[in-house]
Amino acid sequence: QVHLVESGGDLVQPGGSLRLSCAASGFTFSRYAMSWYRQAPGKERELVGFIPSVGGSTMSLDSVKGRFTISRDNAKNTVYLQMNSLKPEDTAVYYCYAWVGLRNYWGQGTQVTVSL
Repeated sequence: QVHLVESGGDLVQPGGSLRLSCAASGFTFSRYAMSWYRQAPGKERELVGFIPSVGGSTMSLDSVKGRFTISRDNAKNTVYLQMNSLKPEDTAVYYCYAWVGLRNYWGQGTQVTVSL
């Protein structure tokens, strides 16, 4: 059974950094692309970026390009979202996502709050 568990969310001041982790289990992690989404209060969930099974990541949001990066450690079955120069508008619940066996899988989310 596929499980995705995010961690690393926190309250951070503007300009700060956080690294989110998503631990995956129940599938052959190294063979699948992984994505990060976020959902701010009152807004729809949006794709932050993704990383394929092989190769570098792609950030989908213009607002995070140059500040966020996605990486993966296949030995640890973990995908990371490194967030630098955080802004209040980055405040959201961040979700890990995988499409495995023609099904969507989501983690439970981790809260990131950027505030003084």
